[in-house]
Amino acid sequence: MTKKPRPALPSGDKATVPAKKVQTASALSEGPAPNQAHARPAPWRVHFFQRHPSDDPARAVPALEFLRACPTKVEAMIVAVVKAVADAPPPAFSGGGKWEAMHGEMSGLYEVRVDGPKRRHYRLFCILEREGATVGLGGPSVVLLAGKEKPFMTVLSAKDYAEVRALGAEYRKRSPRSVMP
Repeated sequence: MTKKPRPALPSGDKATVPAKKVQTASALSEGPAPNQAHARPAPWRVHFFQRHPSDDPARAVPALEFLRACPTKVEAMIVAVVKAVADAPPPAFSGGGKWEAMHGEMSGLYEVRVDGPKRRHYRLFCILEREGATVGLGGPSVVLLAGKEKPFMTVLSAKDYAEVRALGAEYRKRSPRSVMP
């Protein structure tokens, strides 16, 4: 086997390796180069679960009622987490302790966790609808189900968790889903 001859360099030139392109901080802020662009998933929709008239003639919206009862700063923090989750969207969102998948009897639900004044914990329970278009939500969606608050370093009662699970079951039993318009 014969080696390919090395290309001849013009006289006076030295063989050099092309310099690698170095990305600067300003280049990073401009986004990826066109050949490196990745399609970013579209943000998910956000919906409030609204109770169906056959289950609640008043058609309560438990998550909205919870948020309105929260201290203003807590409400703003919860809304910011929900927005970050929807924008990421959920499969890519890391959470940082503010967004957690629930386990055991609560599996299938997610929880926004915010600490508030006077050593209170605030929890907003959500459902992810990856196939939201098939259940009348217009696309993948984060559905805000209900919220609870509790004293610092305590757990919610079995009754509280049962109430949230019952609302989740009520939400899931209908297609199209019952959400606030």
